[in-house]
Amino acid sequence: MEVKVFHKIGYGVYLVSSVSGEQVNGQTANALMQVTSEPQQIAIGINKNNLTHQFVKASRRVAVTILAQDAPVSLIGRFGFKSGREIDKFEGINHRICQNGCPVVVEHSVGYLEGKVVEELDVGTHTVFIVGVEDAKMLRDVEPMTYAYYHQVKRGTTPKTAPTYIEENTQEREKSEKYQCTDCGYIYDPDQGDPENGIPAGTPFAELPDDWVCPVCGAPKSEFVRVK
Repeated sequence: MEVKVFHKIGYGVYLVSSVSGEQVNGQTANALMQVTSEPQQIAIGINKNNLTHQFVKASRRVAVTILAQDAPVSLIGRFGFKSGREIDKFEGINHRICQNGCPVVVEHSVGYLEGKVVEELDVGTHTVFIVGVEDAKMLRDVEPMTYAYYHQVKRGTTPKTAPTYIEENTQEREKSEKYQCTDCGYIYDPDQGDPENGIPAGTPFAELPDDWVCPVCGAPKSEFVRVK
């Protein structure tokens, strides 16, 4: 089976959130689609190991932030590579609480949806939740972030708990002075630099400041290894 063909399936990049008592949590997601228009319903695939899955199962309440192309990889990394069991992901993030009690991110977003779970399907490692949309709001009329844009332009990586995760063989990568984050898999390419964090294209890894961190997951420079 040629698993790389799965990368040709189109996706968006979203933040899915839920609530449990007074605690909120959220995660990145790409396995999301509208399934009906009357009534308005969406389907979301969430890994069973994720805290957000636990919250959704318990509260049956969901909100979805539709990210814009200007969303920084650090925001996506915070919700995709950090655990809500260890940090409050929404702390310090510009967000609002929906009518159903779930948070949505206001900055770097196109809009959001909120609703309740009406059906669910066990698909092994993940649960597919069918959510009846109760409210939807447009925040900015700009281009949404696509999964392809996230990888090709933002050079983002995929969490291992994502439905679309496929383990890559680093030996297939071009041999160069590229360095990979051992925590999330982000590749630092000196030809592209890290312009979002003030690192211009053409900056070798060895010349990065000592306090530079992975733009996706925040790991220190010491957690990077050369891609051979």
